[in-house]
Amino acid sequence: MTITSYPFDSQSVTETDYSRLFREFQSTGVADSLGGTSFYTYADGTGMTVKVNAGFAIIRGHAVYSTATEPLTIAAAGTSARVDRVVLRLDPAANSITLAVLTGTAGSSTPPTPTQTDTGIYEFPLATVAVGANVTSIAAGAVTGERKFVGNTVGGWTTTTRPSSPRVGRLGYNSDTKGWEFWNGTAWTDLSQAVSWSTVDGKPATFPPSSHTHLWADITDKPSTFPPAAHTTDWSTIVNEPATFPPSTHSHTWSSITSKPSTFPPSTHYHSQYLESGDTISWANGSKRPYSNTATDGTWYAVWVEGSGSFCRNTSARKFKENIQDFEIDPETVLKMRPVIYDRKDKVDEETGELKPGRKGEVGLIADEVDELGGLEWLVQYMDGEVDALRYDLLGVALLPVVQRQARQIEDLEGRLAALEARLS
Repeated sequence: MTITSYPFDSQSVTETDYSRLFREFQSTGVADSLGGTSFYTYADGTGMTVKVNAGFAIIRGHAVYSTATEPLTIAAAGTSARVDRVVLRLDPAANSITLAVLTGTAGSSTPPTPTQTDTGIYEFPLATVAVGANVTSIAAGAVTGERKFVGNTVGGWTTTTRPSSPRVGRLGYNSDTKGWEFWNGTAWTDLSQAVSWSTVDGKPATFPPSSHTHLWADITDKPSTFPPAAHTTDWSTIVNEPATFPPSTHSHTWSSITSKPSTFPPSTHYHSQYLESGDTISWANGSKRPYSNTATDGTWYAVWVEGSGSFCRNTSARKFKENIQDFEIDPETVLKMRPVIYDRKDKVDEETGELKPGRKGEVGLIADEVDELGGLEWLVQYMDGEVDALRYDLLGVALLPVVQRQARQIEDLEGRLAALEARLS
């Protein structure tokens, strides 16, 4: 017979018949509100186990009821991670609905597919479990729930747990999208009808905002600075303006200065009694003050001019000296020095380019000749490794042994002359 009807009195009705009947009254799922704890699966990090809360569910027209939390053992993953799946397994042949763990494939992130037949074994997913490589406990974050919930005429679900392929018109609230949706035969559709702006009647042309305020902290994309827009201000409206406007410290490049003169003749000025920075004097003039001054009463000192241009006193007292010892000077070498008369060479002025004639008829010594005599190097001054000048102030010291020798000779001759005169008298 191709047509079966049931249940009637004195009629044999099979388990399959009742399952087919009851599944029309209620879809497969957990009998709980969205977010409830019925058959909720979780882990607490206490070993390789997950736990399933007590609850009530309907699986393909069959009921299952649990009164206590059930622990399930998760096999270790070894060196390759995998994803397992926790299910409620309907087995009509065994007349039972039990909890079971479907072990995933090593190295895969895809959980195993549950078995779902019409009259045989039907596995209802509760959660997936990510099993890390070499882990010894299951962390709370490794469990992801995937329960679906039963409903009466209106259901409640998430995008993941809403019924798959229900009857056309099935209605429910989706907590993920925060909206009502229904099954149109091929897809879940938002219950709210789309309205285009062009179809709205009586809408205003503009929407002026009502009087309101905003906290500064609530304003976004505000600039960090507010440069003023181009504008002008009457001088009379400015308050507290200074009486004068001294320029701030600044500098100008030489090229930016206009109308500058081509030459800069010095203004009338004078110099202090000593050489100043940048001053020059003639080699034969000595210092400026001795050159221009007439000696008067008072204390006077011989001075030296250092290579840096500084003046210093020529001191000779014992208190300024140490390591004092005799210094032998060969009178014969001193007598070999040759006095000469000479002209200084003409010189070109470095600033003006003008040829300046050198002084003529100067009397003195040639430093090179004194240096070549040997033994009188202490009279010679050197510059950059070459003979440069003589210490004329030390010539008196060089002449002392000559004079002393002559004094001794005179004394000896006077003695001899006195002896001769005495003998002849």
